Amino acid sequence: MRPDPASAAAARLACRTTVAPTAGMAPGFTQCNMISLPRDWAWDFLLFAQRNPKPCPVLDVTDPGSFESALAPGADLRTDIPLYRVWRDGVLANEVPDATRAWAEHPDLVTFLIGCSFTFETPLQAARIEVRHIAQGCNVPMYLTNRACRPAGRLHGPMVVSMRPIPADRVAEAAMITGRFPAVHGAPVHVGEPRSLGIADLSRPDFGDPVDIRDGEVPVFWACGVTPQAAVMASKPPFAITHAPGHMFVTDIPDSTWQV
Repeated sequence: MRPDPASAAAARLACRTTVAPTAGMAPGFTQCNMISLPRDWAWDFLLFAQRNPKPCPVLDVTDPGSFESALAPGADLRTDIPLYRVWRDGVLANEVPDATRAWAEHPDLVTFLIGCSFTFETPLQAARIEVRHIAQGCNVPMYLTNRACRPAGRLHGPMVVSMRPIPADRVAEAAMITGRFPAVHGAPVHVGEPRSLGIADLSRPDFGDPVDIRDGEVPVFWACGVTPQAAVMASKPPFAITHAPGHMFVTDIPDSTWQV
């Protein structure tokens, strides 16, 4: 059954007034990470994404100065995300629920919408695999790793991963389900021991919130679209606007669009 387009529009309207993570919102619709950079940094980022497709699968790129996307006609990229981050010289300057004023500082911004793993959570739930951060009503836990992305131009930095606890006897099934969605990160990049990724303590995520891991469950890690923010911190472009981790742009595109 095709999901109701009104639910995506309603989710975006809610995002304008509610600062909350978007996991579980508008089930069946694609969600996107976002990064906007001045035009003279756009080529570097496009090359960075091409060289690192697992954490940075690009779904749309705007013209310079545009705040509209073909993924959600009529939506406004400056206002339709619950929470934005404004970066200056690689340092987080502030978080705002409306990026219109920051956007006006650079009329040549190029925006990249990047696939988000929230998109494949609906198929996981349809298979009766619990998505813990949705069940607990919190943000997904995300971690910086010791895996360096392939540099591109002036951009470099580590890969970021999101984590979901999965019952050990269902890990293969979860990997198979998510592997059908390569445009939104696809299959996991790591299963099990977090120290192999340089993660010392799962209860202290670098972004998002910790979640319970129960007996018989295994931590499973997917590449994460917060990776561009790690690149901003490492590479220090003069200006950038991103979504706040876990606060995504909800599109009008059914998640089944990306299934292969």
